[in-house]
Amino acid sequence: MRILFIGDVVGSLGRDQLKSYLPQLKQKYQPQLTIVNGENAAAGKGITEKIYKQCLEWGADFLTMGNHTFDKRDIFDFIDSADKMVRPANFPEGTPGKGIGYVNVNGTEVAIINLQGRTFLPPIEDPFRYADKLVEEAKQRTNTIFVDFHAEATSEKLALAWYLDGRVSAVVGTHTHVQTADNRLLDNGTAYITDVGMTGPYDGIIGTDREAVLKRFLTQLPVRFEAAKSGKVQLSGVVIDIDNKTGKASKIDRILINDDHPFFG
Repeated sequence: MRILFIGDVVGSLGRDQLKSYLPQLKQKYQPQLTIVNGENAAAGKGITEKIYKQCLEWGADFLTMGNHTFDKRDIFDFIDSADKMVRPANFPEGTPGKGIGYVNVNGTEVAIINLQGRTFLPPIEDPFRYADKLVEEAKQRTNTIFVDFHAEATSEKLALAWYLDGRVSAVVGTHTHVQTADNRLLDNGTAYITDVGMTGPYDGIIGTDREAVLKRFLTQLPVRFEAAKSGKVQLSGVVIDIDNKTGKASKIDRILINDDHPFFG
């Protein structure tokens, strides 16, 4: 089993990158399953039903989300029927949507879990305890379990990965938008990376128009942050190879496409 995961798609520039490169990436890497984090896909915060469907049309098989899941009102109209999307499972009870989903890939079922960290983010339910519950549920159906951990702190991401090592196939970090160079296989066969990185504006600051961010740092005044709409772009992702029977990962490689790292197909 080979899984292609594309990190946080940000705004229109991110969507353009996904549309342009996803067919080429799938041709090059031949993944059996493609997952995309879409929580910033609509103007940098949230997602709409139209964009959700576009991502699937462009080649995504499944979408994960994060702390901006409900930033667009449109989400409430379709999230409960979006059978190819998960939001963080540890949102409070009664939150629309689901935190675990399943995909059948050529006879092998894959569980996809989305969790959100609590360090420097809202104090929602414990992701570690929720992970226990969801992994136990998934193990009744499959050994192949993919976790998108949408979190701020490196330590929290690494802690969850070690906590789940050997119980899940992969723990990939999202949210901070800067790709880390620590992709590795943990001792018991779980693939890990602290942050996959983002897909979208390369010249902004984590996808946001940099002038607004600089003004905020220089003045400490409230400033409206918006996704950059022009300039250089990038795409970030990982490719993970997993044994179908054991659910253990054998390889995790980073993908980074930008002006400094061009894609040659």
